[in-house]
Amino acid sequence: MKNLCYGRQCIDSRDIEEVVGALRSDWLTQGPRVDEFESMICKYTTARYCVALSSGTAALHLACIACGLKPGDEAITSPITFLATSNAVLYTGAKPVFADIDPITVNINPSLIEKQITRKTKAILPVHFAGFPCDMERIKKIALKRSLTIIEDACHALGAEYRCGGVWHKTGSCQHSDMSVFSFHPVKSITTGEGGAITTNNANLYRRLRALRAHGTYKDKNILAKKGPWYYEMKELGFNYRLTDIQCSLGISQLKKLKAFIGKRNELAALYRELLCDCRDIQLPPESDNCRSACHLFFIRLKDCKKRRQVFEKLLLHKIRAQVHYIPVYEHPYYAKRSLGVRSDYPNADRYYRGTLSLPLHVSLKPSDIRRVVKILKDALR
Repeated sequence: MKNLCYGRQCIDSRDIEEVVGALRSDWLTQGPRVDEFESMICKYTTARYCVALSSGTAALHLACIACGLKPGDEAITSPITFLATSNAVLYTGAKPVFADIDPITVNINPSLIEKQITRKTKAILPVHFAGFPCDMERIKKIALKRSLTIIEDACHALGAEYRCGGVWHKTGSCQHSDMSVFSFHPVKSITTGEGGAITTNNANLYRRLRALRAHGTYKDKNILAKKGPWYYEMKELGFNYRLTDIQCSLGISQLKKLKAFIGKRNELAALYRELLCDCRDIQLPPESDNCRSACHLFFIRLKDCKKRRQVFEKLLLHKIRAQVHYIPVYEHPYYAKRSLGVRSDYPNADRYYRGTLSLPLHVSLKPSDIRRVVKILKDALR
């Protein structure tokens, strides 16, 4: 009986050939495949600019720096996210402030964002949880009214779309944000091993992000003409957050298959829904005519929260490695010690966490695997 993990990469011979091609080329890093990968992401998302980075966390970090977050500032985000979202705010010295989730979508509730805004607020980081897009139109209206920067955490959502005013937008298009952040970790829509990217339509942000990626160095054409073609200047403290040509070659190959990947994820999610529609013990993930999810996760909510551990352990006994996404950020000791949120302030997040469970969902799964998961799940709920 094979192990079924909640998520994993899908690598085939074409991916391997692309990587081997990079290894045999003159460029292992800082070469043409980085530009090619960035251009492909721009074409797919329709954003003007893209900066490839070493991880989704690096992308969140640089986006927070680029928008000007500093000590004394605040940024609002969701408590149901991976730690990297709010940690990136902390890296700048700013304070993450949480707004509770919508109990149906599990995304940040726009109405509650407004209640958390103070004179210190500088940015909003909505998280497209499980690949289901946030209400970006409402969030943009809030940000424009208060002159706030929007950084979309789209790490779950490459391949997702949402409809606004009758027009469909891909996540990452930045039609309703200043920057969007992606992750290419092995469990995501596509993978580069580790890796991430930022998309934006703002030329000034793009130039700064590229510099921050490479130690804060700039090459100004006017200065080059005077000083020499080798010349560059470090104008601010940056980082080595570059993504290699080796990794980008894998990303190029993976991106060509993204449409098929998202289609397969949606097919598997639809099968879960069909097989679980009669199960009164659980609540299924949200659906909407105005959103097309990337189906990064298939999470269910147990109506009897006390059963979660026994269900989790029963699945594990049968080599089905489910997961819980996520422990609310404010519950972690580092955040609790610094009084960065308490459970009573976020009743929807707390209620969601106590009953949630993510079932295996990735493109390597077969319909028979989904049926096996559902059978064991239903047995465990009896």
